[in-house]
Order: sequence, then structure tokens, then C-alpha cells
Amino acid sequence: MTKQFTFVHGVLLSSALFTPSCMVGPKYSKPTAPSAPAFKEQPPPEFKEANNWKPGEPRDDKLRGNWWEVYQDLRLNALEEQVRVSNLNIAQAEAQFREARAAVRIARADLYPTVTAGVTVTRSRTSSNRGVGRGLIIGTQNDFQTPVDASYEVDAWGRVRNNIAANVASAQASAADLETIRLSMHAELATDYFQLRGLDAEKQLLDSTVVAYQKALDLTNARHAQGIASGVDVEQARTQLETTRAQSADLGVQRTQLEHAIAVLTGKPPSELSIELAPLHEEPPAVPIALPSELLERRPDIASAERHVASANAQIGVAMAAFYPTISLSAGGGLESSAITTLIQWPSRFWSLGASLLQTVFDAGRRRAMTDQAIATYDATVDAYRLSVLTAFEDVEDNLAALRVLEDEAKIQATAVKSAQRSLELANNRYVGGITTYLEVITAQSVALTNESTAVSLLSRRMTASVALVKALGGGWDASSLPSATDLLAKQPPAPVPGQPAKVSEKPHP
Repeated sequence: MTKQFTFVHGVLLSSALFTPSCMVGPKYSKPTAPSAPAFKEQPPPEFKEANNWKPGEPRDDKLRGNWWEVYQDLRLNALEEQVRVSNLNIAQAEAQFREARAAVRIARADLYPTVTAGVTVTRSRTSSNRGVGRGLIIGTQNDFQTPVDASYEVDAWGRVRNNIAANVASAQASAADLETIRLSMHAELATDYFQLRGLDAEKQLLDSTVVAYQKALDLTNARHAQGIASGVDVEQARTQLETTRAQSADLGVQRTQLEHAIAVLTGKPPSELSIELAPLHEEPPAVPIALPSELLERRPDIASAERHVASANAQIGVAMAAFYPTISLSAGGGLESSAITTLIQWPSRFWSLGASLLQTVFDAGRRRAMTDQAIATYDATVDAYRLSVLTAFEDVEDNLAALRVLEDEAKIQATAVKSAQRSLELANNRYVGGITTYLEVITAQSVALTNESTAVSLLSRRMTASVALVKALGGGWDASSLPSATDLLAKQPPAPVPGQPAKVSEKPHP
């Protein structure tokens, strides 16, 4: 009867483990964040339609996981695929996510009893000179034991469940951090790639200019041989030619560095990657623009900050649970005998059952201080979350402005290039006609080259600003891709993959 009574009461106490009303601490609600009905910077005309999307309305042209495919560059696609599988920063972040996922299972283990079992064999002899007391056996004796012990802390106040919730939220934040690293690495490679192709375009410009300058030098030498041009004209033409050659050669330094950076991003030694020359000519593609309210669900860094808030909220409950008594159950049993031949007999059994309630009555304010600390940590994470939202809006506005201004500048620059080329043609004609000196030609050549180089630089800047805008919009990621509590508590849950949504549970109850 005693055993039945103890078992029933143990079950009743254990039922408190799954009673939400016994959980102490604040209930989590997602903190408010600043927002706006629309971005201040109006997108360029090609983006206008995308900017008028309705929240939740499916669109075929919405950014997807492989967002770099919008640039329609097969070489870029191949490099980005290598980043996906071989980038070491992503591998490190993935390992950190697995570490956080294991911490969830460690916290979940506290929901269950701890059971230990063993076998003990001892042989001992009592001193013959020891005073003989009642029941004391003098001589050598054996002792064989097979003890089994179980201990269990009843989660009456939700300390364990809050700790699980905190670890789940932290693991989800780690998953979002992994996506942030993925987005950053892919965007960094695309930026380096378009900068490299911009250098290729500039080198193509300089090399074609060198050819033109060589013809100009040949012409000047011929005129000098005829006594029409002076030696000064020849040396000025040669100086212009060699200076341009030096500028073309100097581009190799930066291009090599970008090529090396791309190799590291793809997980290769720099010596194993060579990127063929491919001048940049394409205009930046249209990038679908989300509404500000959608941005909160599409940026993994915002999702990470929000999950840290949820984790900090649960930690307040953990701290508050320390104000309540700790209820523990224990049980032990096994077999014990002085002879191994009688160890498994019924009289060899032994057992014990027990329960304890422990309350801290004085700790000099330690629990109160820990609770205050948890609340302050929560407040700090809320502020960090709101700051991440503001920073996201800033990133989008900055790059929308950059695309708008650079596009206007490119149109103006195109007009300047045409004017400079026309001026160079006139200067050459005037020089050949003997109307002016070669100095006018050199000045026109310098102005034309500068304007053409600026036009190439603007195109490269527009492409990198386009990549930065994609990154600011979160790429093709969505908060629904975060792993759920069920996934995190599984032994081998799937790693978070963009485009494969998994519901996020605020406080799991396994």
C-alpha cells in the first residue's frame, strides 16, 4: 500500500511538469518595431511595379533563394554554387547552429528522470582487535550489489520549460545567423565578381586606347620625319601612350586581389582559381522591392534579433523560478548479497523511495539580482531588435538612393562621353590640318579617356549597388524558413534551407 501511495503521488507531482499555469515569468509577445507605409526613396521606374506589391500577394518575380540568377551570368552562378557548398564561413556558422541545436536537447533532458545503474563488488576484512559490538562480524566478507537509482526534479514552476524555450529561441537565432552569413558571403562574392568584371571593362578600354595612342604616335613620328611635327609632339604622344599602358598594367594588381578573394569565398586556394577576362557591359536588372512591413520577415538578421528577445524573455522565467521551492523525487533499489550465488534471490532485494522540498530562505538578494539582470538583458535585446529594424530600413533606402542617383549620373556621363569623343575627333582633324599643336590633341585624349573610364566605373558601381540592395532586402530568405521547435528537438533535424518553411513555436511543450 505504501508503494502504491508513493507512486500515485509521484505521478500527481509529475503532472505539474505539463501544466502551463504553473509556469512563472512573463508571457512572450513580439516587441513592436518602427515601420513605415513606404520607403522614402522612390525606386527607379523599372522598380516601380515591384514597389506596389500587396503584402502576402504571391508574385512570380519575387526574389528566390538563388537570387543571383537574376543577373543571368552563368559564370557567376557557378561561383555562387561553390560558395554554397565550400565556403568556410558558412561551414563555421553551420557548426555553431548544430552546437545550439544540441543545447536544446541538453535542456530538454531535464524534463526526464536521471537513472543510474551499476555493479559493485567489494571484499573486506574487519580488524580482529576491534571491539566486538552487537551485530558486528569479525573476519573477511564479500559484498555484491547491483544498485539502480533514479532522481527527478519536478518542473513545478516552469524552470526547465522556460530553459528549453530559451535554448530553442537561441538555436533559431543561430539558424538565422547562419542565413545571414550565407547571404553575406553570396553578396560579397557577387560584389567582388562585378568589381572584377568592371576592371576587365576598364582594361578593355585602356587597351583599345593604347592601340589608338600607338596609331597617334606613329602618325606623329611620320609627321616629324616630314618636318611637319616637332620632337616635342613626338615625346608628348609617347608619354601619353606609355602612361596609359602603365594604367592598364596597374589594374592587374586589384584584379588579382579580387580573384584571390573570390577563390577564398569558394573554399579554394587562390592558386586553384582563374577567372577569364569578361568585360562588364550589362545594365543592372530590376530587383523586386518589398514593402517595409515585409522587410521584417525577409531579413535574417532581424529574425535573429527577435529570437534573441524571445530567449531573453524565457530566461526571466528561469530566474523567477528560483524564488519557489525545488521539488525532487528519488528512488533506489537493487540486489545485494555476500555471496554471488544468492545475489539474484528474492531476499537479496533492497529499495528506497523518497521526496524532498527545498526552499532557499536567505541568499542576500542573489535571486532578486539575477531576475533584475535577466530583465535588463531582455530590455537590451529589445533595443537591439528595434535597432536592427532601423538599420535594415537604412540599408534599403541607401541602396535605392544609390541606384537612382547612379542611373541619373550614368545618363549624364553618357552624354559627356559622346561630347569628349567628338572633341577628340575635332582636335585630331585640326592637328592633321596643321591648325593646332599636339597639345590640344593630348588634352582631348585625356578628357575622353577620363570620361569613358568614369562611365565604366559607374556601371560597376550600379551593379554592386544592385547586389547591395538584394542583400538589404534579405535575398530570397523568409522568416518561415526558421526551424521549428520540433525540428530542433529531433536527433537529426534538417538544417534550415531557404524556401522550405517550418513553423516557429514560441514555447515548446515536448
